[in-house]
Amino acid sequence: MKVLFVDTNHPSLIEGLQKLGFVCDEDYDADKSEIEGKIHLYDGMIIRSRFSIDRKFLEKASQLKFIGRVGAGLENIDIEFAQDLGIALLAAPEGNRNAVGEHALGMILALFNKLKKADSEIRKGIWLREDNRGIELEGKTVGLIGYGNMGKAFAKKLRGFDCEVICYDIKADVGDENARQVDLEELFLKTQVLSLHTPQTELTRQMVNTSFLEQFEQNIYLINTARGSAVVTKDLVSAIKSGKVLGACLDVLEYEKASFENFFSNESTLPEDFQYLISSDKVLLSPHVAGWTVESKIKLAETILHKVAAMLDQHNSIK
Repeated sequence: MKVLFVDTNHPSLIEGLQKLGFVCDEDYDADKSEIEGKIHLYDGMIIRSRFSIDRKFLEKASQLKFIGRVGAGLENIDIEFAQDLGIALLAAPEGNRNAVGEHALGMILALFNKLKKADSEIRKGIWLREDNRGIELEGKTVGLIGYGNMGKAFAKKLRGFDCEVICYDIKADVGDENARQVDLEELFLKTQVLSLHTPQTELTRQMVNTSFLEQFEQNIYLINTARGSAVVTKDLVSAIKSGKVLGACLDVLEYEKASFENFFSNESTLPEDFQYLISSDKVLLSPHVAGWTVESKIKLAETILHKVAAMLDQHNSIK
């Protein structure tokens, strides 16, 4: 069987698939239409986020048996149509959940302790101790929306900080020893630090808007290491200006394209609300790298490899 790689990944994935008997071809430069013209030759496809896999593309993939996305979500694939065609969809949230948890923790600690501001000032010869007095995570109530792989990983990291961790999820009975599952009413009542760990769906798109933020009893800090589409930036900026949101840690942005790459490649003027974010000491930004570590690159590849192997084992057992 043949597998086409359209995004670069850790070399262990190609090596592992070859050991399973696959012939692996790589094409990292061809555009989507060129890939579409030859996808019928392949049994499997490995992608990250270079382009979307839509119905038109899938209709051309007459032999395709699986798509491995070396990342946490499948939002760049027409899931329903792919499943109708019997194509197995393999994602790897287990591979970068630890990285996301560590990144979220690092961001909120850096924001609470004003590390970016203090570092910048000292490099300019400015020594302001009182102005850089931080706050502590201990004793705070951290509310998580979404309690799957990423939410659970972050909650585990919070165990040593003696803070209350609560979670809300559309699935029942997902709470564990690290986070107590609550309804939205309790989430809005108690949360002081809100962290998003949701996939991109119709339910989560533009979820965090003015009406949503106004329902929180207390002024909150926001962490978003999930998807930029979950937060309406102009509403977030308004909430920061009003004091409803005391600070924000944003690894993802509403303005990102599907590929998450080349954010600044558009030469048009940056949106006014984004200009506010990059100028505010109350905001900490990173370029969609929460799950992007040296270790997670290996783990993501290993996860997809294990899932492909399990799929083959299941297929062979049916035979």
